[in-house]
Amino acid sequence: MQPGKQGSRIIAMWSGPRNLSTAMMRSFGNRTDCTAMDEPFYAACLKMTGMDHPMRDEIVAAHENNPEKVIAECLASRETPIVYQKHMMHHMAGIRLDWVDQMTNIFLIRHPARVLASYAKKWAEVSVRDTGYKEQRALFDRLAGEGASPIVIDAHDIRAKPEAMLQALCASIGIEFDPAMLSWAPGPRPEDGVWGQHWYDAIWKSTGFEPPEKDAPEELPDRLKPVFDAVVGDYEAMHRMRIRPD
Repeated sequence: MQPGKQGSRIIAMWSGPRNLSTAMMRSFGNRTDCTAMDEPFYAACLKMTGMDHPMRDEIVAAHENNPEKVIAECLASRETPIVYQKHMMHHMAGIRLDWVDQMTNIFLIRHPARVLASYAKKWAEVSVRDTGYKEQRALFDRLAGEGASPIVIDAHDIRAKPEAMLQALCASIGIEFDPAMLSWAPGPRPEDGVWGQHWYDAIWKSTGFEPPEKDAPEELPDRLKPVFDAVVGDYEAMHRMRIRPD
C-alpha cells in the first residue's frame, strides 16, 4: 500500500457510473479510521468540458474545479490513517494521471448490461465515454505494465457476498477488515457532493449493500447495444483479474 505524502494511506477507487461506487464510499466512510472523498474531479470535469449535467452550476460553485488543486487535495494527508477516494473515470478526460502511482489503486467494475440499464433510467442518451470502461482499462493496463498490482473488484461479487468480499479486499490492500463496513445509517453524510440531491436518493435510504443481483443481466434496448458491444471486452479483460472471497 502506498502512503500519502504526509502518512495517510490513500485508496483510489476507480469506477464508472451506476456501479455500487457510492455504497462502497459509504462502506469505507463508516470506518472510524477513514476519511472519504466523493468524486473530487467532478467540478473540474464540468468546468473543463462544459458538459451540461444536472446541478452543473451548483457543483462548479461548491467544489474545487482547478484540476491541479484537486490533485494536491487528493495527495494530501488527513487526520485519519486511511483516505478513501471515490473517482469516476469519465471525469478524468484531459487531466493528468501520473500522480496516481502514489495511491493504492482499486478498479470497481460492473457488468455493462447492468450499468447501461441503470444509467438509462437517469439519462436519455448514453455514450461509450459516459461508461468509463475504456478509461478504466487504459489506466489499469498502464499501472499493470509499470509493475504495479492494481486490484479489481466486481460489484456483483460484493452484493453476493459483502462480508467475504470486503474481508478479501481489505486483506489485499493491507488493512484490517472492520465490521462497520457492512452497514451504515441512512441519510446524507458530510462527504457527499452537492450532486447527492440528484443522484443519491437510493443510497440516502439505504443501510447496507443491496441483495445480490440476478445471475443474468437484463436484455438491453437496441439503442444501447452498440455501447455495450464497444465496452464489454474492456469489462471482461478486467473481470478476469478480479479478486474473489477466500
